[in-house]
Amino acid sequence: MTATLHAPEITVRDRVDQRVVRRRLGPGHRIRFAFWIGPALALALWSAGSATGIIKPAILSAPWDVVAAFEDQWVNHDLLANILASLQRTAIGLTLGVVTGAVLAVVSGLSRIGESLVDGPIQIKRSIPTLALIPLFIAWFGIGEEMKIITIALISLVPIYIHTHNGLRSIDGRYAELAETIGINHGEFVRHVVLPGALPGFLLGMRFAVTSALLGLVVVEQFNAIAGVGHMITLAEQYGQTDVIVVGLVLYGIFGYCADSAVRLTGRKALAWRQTLDG
Repeated sequence: MTATLHAPEITVRDRVDQRVVRRRLGPGHRIRFAFWIGPALALALWSAGSATGIIKPAILSAPWDVVAAFEDQWVNHDLLANILASLQRTAIGLTLGVVTGAVLAVVSGLSRIGESLVDGPIQIKRSIPTLALIPLFIAWFGIGEEMKIITIALISLVPIYIHTHNGLRSIDGRYAELAETIGINHGEFVRHVVLPGALPGFLLGMRFAVTSALLGLVVVEQFNAIAGVGHMITLAEQYGQTDVIVVGLVLYGIFGYCADSAVRLTGRKALAWRQTLDG
């Protein structure tokens, strides 16, 4: 005798009622072009402060001076090569960190043996700032690209592991009971229930990993880099070029903001099946 599950019938009216409740009690309708409102407001305040003299050029260059410096760096100092060098370091290091962190989280989250082997060392590493390990990495790997990529990978590994592991262990145990009732085997349960259920945690970890990777990039590009946004900032500091330093900081901000927004958009599309206040 096989057990048959009968899902409760949900009418169109029920779904509409749920959406009305979420709109009334939730954050409300989406605002068009919300992506640009915050940055545009920050730019407007910066411009107003520079134009009125509240923000002194010695403290923070005016936006128009930064635009002129950007144009000069692009035309005369190969800014594009520096941007590509930074993006390449970040992409390689972040990819290594995300893949390694996700694999370790799955091993630890789905197996008590794996947890006993993996979770302890990760938690110890979590308590040790990765940037404090840079002198040791320099001794091991030198001051070339290998050290920079490994630092970025290690600093982005921890948030992926923590949030993915938490997502795996936070799945409602009733799903396991349901799977047992209808006869789903272990492989199908992991593939169709556990991994999709851990996806929100993984995507949250991605947001932290992107930010951590850029933090690592800012630091490692100060060590013997011959190309990259950090290299440009280091040279600008030596020559007292505040406007060029701000160009580099703006580029770092754009990298992080665009990457975080891409992860959020991916999560919104991948998790469209969830009934949340966001949508």
